[in-house]
Amino acid sequence: MSEGQLTLEQFISRFVLQPPRPDAGPLPLRRAAVLVPIIAHTRPTLLLTRRAATLRKHAGQVAFPGGMVDEEDSSLICTALREAFEEVAIPPEAVRVVGMLPAVTSSTGFQVTPVVGVLPDTMEWRPNADEVESVFEMPLQEALRLDRYTPLDIPRRGVQHRVWLSWYEQYFIWGMTAGILRQLSLQVSA
Repeated sequence: MSEGQLTLEQFISRFVLQPPRPDAGPLPLRRAAVLVPIIAHTRPTLLLTRRAATLRKHAGQVAFPGGMVDEEDSSLICTALREAFEEVAIPPEAVRVVGMLPAVTSSTGFQVTPVVGVLPDTMEWRPNADEVESVFEMPLQEALRLDRYTPLDIPRRGVQHRVWLSWYEQYFIWGMTAGILRQLSLQVSA
């Protein structure tokens, strides 16, 4: 990214002009989607959550709002929007979907599709206490800095897996969330 301040229009035009690469691998049976919410401030921000410490999986981790596909979801976009409403009360009609990133496979075997959407800067977040401990915003320009992501290779079942790590203020961002942010940065900067 250049040194100048990134506007929302610049982000969207760069994102839209760089279509995601198709994934040639087989689709897992377990599918999920997350919303990558960009807040339309004068200086755009990215909305992230910290999952509740009481959750069975990924407790306390920084994440995007999202979850598993339900039978009534007509698309992965619907899944991401439904989950964002359930977790932080983002009304689906308030989201301007601008595209999707390539799906990633989680360590638990889910194929997760990131849906990128723009939200008005007038929204108030109401976290669902059963799922979300806290909600915070990170400057989009900061999130898109490639040098903020550090790789860590972890052996799992005899195979090396690369995990990305990053910090923002008191939040440790790692795993799939950091990988999605890094991929978004690569797509926008290409």
